[in-house]
Amino acid sequence: MTSLTTFYLSGIIGKEVFGADGDAIGFIKDLLINNAPSGLNDPSQQLVTGVKLKIGKLTGFYSFSTFRVVKAREMLNVNCTELIEMNPDDVANGLLLVENMLDKQIVDLNGRKLVRVNDVRLATLPTGTFAVAVDIGIEGLLRRIGILAPIKRILDLAGVKIPSKFILWDDMEAIDFSNRNIKLSKSYSKLHTLHPSDIADILEDLGKKTSTSVFSALDEEKAADVLEEMETQRQIHIIESLPVNKVADVLEKMPADEVADILDEIEDEKAEMLLKEMDSESSQEVRELLEYPDNSAGGLMTTDVISFRPEVTVDYIIKELRNKKPEPAELYTLFVTEENDKLVGTFDLRDLVVAEPETTVKTIMRSDPVYLYDDQRIDDIAETISKYNLLAVPVVDQEKLLQGMVVVDDVIEDLINKRRTNKR
Repeated sequence: MTSLTTFYLSGIIGKEVFGADGDAIGFIKDLLINNAPSGLNDPSQQLVTGVKLKIGKLTGFYSFSTFRVVKAREMLNVNCTELIEMNPDDVANGLLLVENMLDKQIVDLNGRKLVRVNDVRLATLPTGTFAVAVDIGIEGLLRRIGILAPIKRILDLAGVKIPSKFILWDDMEAIDFSNRNIKLSKSYSKLHTLHPSDIADILEDLGKKTSTSVFSALDEEKAADVLEEMETQRQIHIIESLPVNKVADVLEKMPADEVADILDEIEDEKAEMLLKEMDSESSQEVRELLEYPDNSAGGLMTTDVISFRPEVTVDYIIKELRNKKPEPAELYTLFVTEENDKLVGTFDLRDLVVAEPETTVKTIMRSDPVYLYDDQRIDDIAETISKYNLLAVPVVDQEKLLQGMVVVDDVIEDLINKRRTNKR
């Protein structure tokens, strides 16, 4: 039969440890596990490897392999057959549960939100003692302060139960290491699997220092997606908190119109530094957008558009799209231009799907497309999109040369921001 003892961190901290001869050795101050929760479903990361023990006036770290936790009538007893000091490197690479988990913020990967740890549940198996879950409910908090039992007795009389709220170790990501120098590149390994908007919400709930640390640990592609989803003030904080070269690398991965919107909100000197640090092509696109007034189609448009010549075939276009793997918004509307980039038509994915492979674009395109001039006001854009039920509208200059497009997402976002501003 498998021997299993479950207990809580709050129940073992402060416990007196007794040696093989029955004499008291010292008091437990903390438990050390291999590493932070990473969502990788690796039990070795949850193994309790050490114990922080106070012996007299001194405190040291000792291997947990010689310790045994025994539960008798809901009381915990801790015995130790031999004190084996831990290697300082092993201590440095581990994670102290009290110091770095209790009362700290973690990400509930299933709930996609920040929660606070009130207690840690552990289990002792023949192969060792493991951290198996964290308690984020009121029950864990009451247990911590030592009043869970009397509160339960009172509530039981009334037929009320305190709901338990646990998160399994594999379903969370430790995130608040404000007192610890942990290699961030190895942390947050599963956080990046969340949707960028979820990560943005989590970062906005974190303190500024911690949110910057977490953001800097994301790869550039994910960081760009997350920055795009964040509120303006948090975007500015991130940009001002990180090195210019780091921020420039992230901005290069973002659509030029989004970058222009961000740089338009920061000091001109900092914006110029970032533009100089970005690659020349990305920088030039952003500079051109910054020249447009904020309330114009040019100021709102994206330059990430896909256009083809009238003579190319449907088969050619489909192959090109497969190779380019464009963002969803770039496929809202596809454009047809002549050699001088003059807009002559538009078509969409449905037109491609229903057409024969050898059909030319000229055959399927709409040759009288609705368009906006780059100096038109934003109010005109919303009216045009609503009137013609469009997902995207091409933007041209006075010579009708294609400059970009305005997508419905950006129009809605702009209108929402205007409404918020007016309410204030």
